[in-house]
Amino acid sequence: MATKFMLCSFRTCPWVQRAAIVLRAKQIAYDITYIDQERDKRPDWFMAISPHGKVPALVIDGKEALFESNAIAEYLDETIAPRLAPEDPLARARNRAWTDYLPTFAIAVSLTSYANSQEIFDAKKEKIPEPFSKLDAALAKRGNDGPYFNGDKLSLVDAGYAPFLQRFTFMNRLKPLDIIERYPHLAAWRDALLADPAVIASTVTDFEAVWQEQLVVRGRWLGRAVSKDGVGASSAA
Repeated sequence: MATKFMLCSFRTCPWVQRAAIVLRAKQIAYDITYIDQERDKRPDWFMAISPHGKVPALVIDGKEALFESNAIAEYLDETIAPRLAPEDPLARARNRAWTDYLPTFAIAVSLTSYANSQEIFDAKKEKIPEPFSKLDAALAKRGNDGPYFNGDKLSLVDAGYAPFLQRFTFMNRLKPLDIIERYPHLAAWRDALLADPAVIASTVTDFEAVWQEQLVVRGRWLGRAVSKDGVGASSAA
């Protein structure tokens, strides 16, 4: 009997999307349950399986549960073929090192997009080039011609960074930043990831519009650039 998986999520959580990309890349069937983002509205059963009350959480056969996106991704990769991590121990360790760097990369993007004022937005965007340059340099040194981090096959590194490169792209459409253009290897990697079927299938329908709606609902400064007609941008002055 096939293992049953249920992924707990918020509608726009990038860390859940990381797990969903792995599930999609491996063609694993799963259900998804959306948890209210308001902490006091999260159900008791969810709080019991997620010690810090955050998503993602993965329920396995209705009995076991895992939390933290990296742990979930590694568990899925170790238990269900095909493997996304390299077989070579050194290459696998290097991949793990770059997944450990992901929070630094993610914070730079997230703090900018969720800034509450233009002053904060302008200050936070100045922090983006440093992690972008480090990833661009790592991509330049790979020694392969494939579109993904390890070559021609999607990896756990790709699954981790894709959600944040996607959100950077959404932000850049609302408020052009002239940043990623400086990093050709990173830009090409971003383009490959956003075109990947597993990445495309890892979100809700009309995800860019849903993400923009969250900016407006949460009162973020960038939300001022969202068109009242849906996905689109005006000048966020």
